Amino acid sequence: MTSESPPSLHYHHQYGMVWPFGWGGRLLWMLCVGMSPGSWASHQHFHPHSIKIPGDITLGGLFPVHARGPHGLPCGEIKKEKGIHRMEAMLYALDQINSDPELLPNITLGARILDTCSRDTYALEQSLTFVQALIQKDTSDIRCSNGEPPIIRKPERVIGVIGASASSVSIMVANVLRLFEIPQISYASTAPELSDNNRYDFFSRVVPPDSYQAQAMVDIVKAMGWNYVSTLASEGSYGESGVDSFQQISREAGGLCIAQSLKIPREPKPGEFDKIIKRLMETSNARGVIIFANEDDIKRVLEAAKRANLTGHFLFVGSDSWGAKSSPILDQEDVAEGAVTILPKRASIEGFDQYFTSRSLENNRRNIWFAEFWEDDFRCKLTRPGIKIDSEKKKCTGEERISRDTPYEQEGKVQFVIDAVYAMAHALHSMHLDLCPGAMGVCDKMDPVEGRMLLNYIRSVNFNGSAGTGVLFNENGDAPGRYDIFQYQMSNTTIPGYRVIGQWTNNLRLNVEEMQWSGGDREIPDSVCSFPCNPGERKKMVKGVPCCWHCELCDGYQYQLDEINCETCPFDMRPTPNRTSCWSTPIIKLEWHSPWAIIPVFLAILGILATSFVVITFIRFNDTPIVRASGRELSYVLLTGIFLIYLITFLMIAEPGAVVCAFRRLLLGLGMAITYSAMLTKTNRIYRIFEQGKKSVSPPKFISPTSQLAITFILMSVQLLGVFVWFAVVPPHTIIDYEEQRPPNPEMARGVLKCDMSDLSLICCLSYSIVLMVTCTVYAVKSRGVPETFNEAKPIGFTMYTTCIVWLAFVPIFFGTAQSTEKMFIQTTTLTVSMSLSASVSLGMLYIPKVYVIIFHPEQNVQKRKRSFKAVVQAATMSTRLSQKSNDKQNGETQNKIEPDRTQ
Repeated sequence: MTSESPPSLHYHHQYGMVWPFGWGGRLLWMLCVGMSPGSWASHQHFHPHSIKIPGDITLGGLFPVHARGPHGLPCGEIKKEKGIHRMEAMLYALDQINSDPELLPNITLGARILDTCSRDTYALEQSLTFVQALIQKDTSDIRCSNGEPPIIRKPERVIGVIGASASSVSIMVANVLRLFEIPQISYASTAPELSDNNRYDFFSRVVPPDSYQAQAMVDIVKAMGWNYVSTLASEGSYGESGVDSFQQISREAGGLCIAQSLKIPREPKPGEFDKIIKRLMETSNARGVIIFANEDDIKRVLEAAKRANLTGHFLFVGSDSWGAKSSPILDQEDVAEGAVTILPKRASIEGFDQYFTSRSLENNRRNIWFAEFWEDDFRCKLTRPGIKIDSEKKKCTGEERISRDTPYEQEGKVQFVIDAVYAMAHALHSMHLDLCPGAMGVCDKMDPVEGRMLLNYIRSVNFNGSAGTGVLFNENGDAPGRYDIFQYQMSNTTIPGYRVIGQWTNNLRLNVEEMQWSGGDREIPDSVCSFPCNPGERKKMVKGVPCCWHCELCDGYQYQLDEINCETCPFDMRPTPNRTSCWSTPIIKLEWHSPWAIIPVFLAILGILATSFVVITFIRFNDTPIVRASGRELSYVLLTGIFLIYLITFLMIAEPGAVVCAFRRLLLGLGMAITYSAMLTKTNRIYRIFEQGKKSVSPPKFISPTSQLAITFILMSVQLLGVFVWFAVVPPHTIIDYEEQRPPNPEMARGVLKCDMSDLSLICCLSYSIVLMVTCTVYAVKSRGVPETFNEAKPIGFTMYTTCIVWLAFVPIFFGTAQSTEKMFIQTTTLTVSMSLSASVSLGMLYIPKVYVIIFHPEQNVQKRKRSFKAVVQAATMSTRLSQKSNDKQNGETQNKIEPDRTQ
């Protein structure tokens, strides 16, 4: 080789060989061995950190064999489960495929497996190994020291990649692989953005995307009756995209609100997790916490909740990063109790268990990281030349055995790694059948394998995977969603741990009765912003938070129309006790057994009996002087009116109907009209007689009994005419008055069955009788000076005075109770009692004394000397004059007593 300066020799400890390390010599060496300058830096890293399995067709593999390294270092400690288990699963799958005579016969699959060190940028550097065979190199101006063109070693061609694990790593690598049309199948990346077939068109996965997982988690939350939860995500594509999907699906589904959406930084500061717990407690009603986070972050969240003494408060719903793993909840089991987690449906592959537990340092030399795994798993140290063993660690003997000397449990994604390798193998098998029919091994049409064609075959595979479930892809390269749902339970179980409580395959099947919460409680705790309103209460929504509300009672006559609206019941209805609907308002009427009816009926019965007794007595003694002197004809008319006044009480209390209402209209004013028409005729006759006597000795006109009856019936006919006109204009009918008894409390509301007689119409019906009564009273006052030995003027006068007092008391009572809920009862009782009292006054003052004389003093019921009209008038005139003189004499004596004696 030639160089500008003498080449210097450097010992490369990783290869154990001498390399010329000057820049010019290094460049020539790379070209001579088939490497480009751009790949040199990468070459230093990949090959010491990669596994090469020879084969006719080479697959790439990306696994997080090591954790992320501390500052300044790309890789950290070894990851036994996520790294070694998964990587060995790929080796196991290759062994199974290469030994299968039916799948890719006479074709051996090889592999180049790289360590991503759980870091996306480092994985990107490593993945350049997969594309170097596709980079065209121009070596026309390069010559070796002997002048010959360099011998370029053709790099291995990777036709497809299995991996990566973390979504962030898959995204980074997919951006490079798609440029070179290398198909990629991931066994663990679930970020929803990888479903974008425009950006990641060469990416497929055998695990369902987080969008399915998010849908399953939304269904779980709703099945538990929660509507107010917080979300917590690790910073990065997995956590953030998972939470974004959850929020988007919950918005589309409705009925689920996010109280807070918090993010855990990549490099959390001290106290960061305590702050997160404090913020979650700002919305303490949101006990449900949806968590898309890595194992370390989950563990720290649980530790912070325990430090805050909030064990049992938060109800975690974890994504598949939590799954059924024990590491996130180690020493925090009491805080994690009741946590519901989700994991793609999987099964333990028995063949892999047999394969992996049989691995040893002797039979697994192809795995360059197996010795490191051995040391970590058995907590021992392997001897190396020139390296002293730490005295605190025991020496590895090589006789240790996995599962016998250390606990072993198959890592959860092993099944998916095997399925991913088999998906690639089935695609190649179908491609070989189409392109190389009958050919043994790889034919020219498959050398090289065209990436886009292989991708089409990958998307078309459909076979039963290692767990017996179908492996297939949709148009975006996503596997169907199949999840197992777990809950971590401690109480009432022999061994605390995860228990399968349901499944999700496009729809949820959750066994709620198998769920168990803190303290062994079987009732699902609440995670709601506001508790459901009681029946009859509406939701008054909090602005901007559709899951939060205040409950307001539908008051008054309102009922609950729906969750957020109250509506007033129809006028003839009232709300049910729970205010969820309306029912008919009860219809009431004045009952015979009511106290409001008993008193009026009692008075009416007494009045009817008394009136009947008077009528019978008058009929019995019809020709006696007292009966004849009282004016038999008008007396019978007047007693008929009194009888009708008492009778109206029964019509006012009887159940309203068309007939009853008609008789109410007819008799309500008719009885009083008959009574006061007769009294008015009597007082008018007396007044006219004695007024005429002052002017002339001839009697006035129309004072005969026939004339008196005619006048009375004329006065009565006015009332009858008004009633019949009323009948014609408004036929009698019943109404139900819902307004009368409609108090603020709808429980007390009643519809009152009544006749169509308003207060005004009732007063109008009685107004004519009142006019007769007032007129009669005026004549009674004018006739007060007539001697009582000659006529009935004074008893009629007292009757009218008392009647006026009764009716003056009636008016304020009747109209003063217009707003009372007992209005109908009070007004009916007041009216009937007032009418009975007025009838009783008339009966008592006009006829009871006469009946008393007729029955108990018959000796006074004799014929007296008949006097002419002239004698009667003269006697009345003389009586009047004597009365005036007596008054003048009294006035004179009074004046003399007052004046002084002038003679002294």
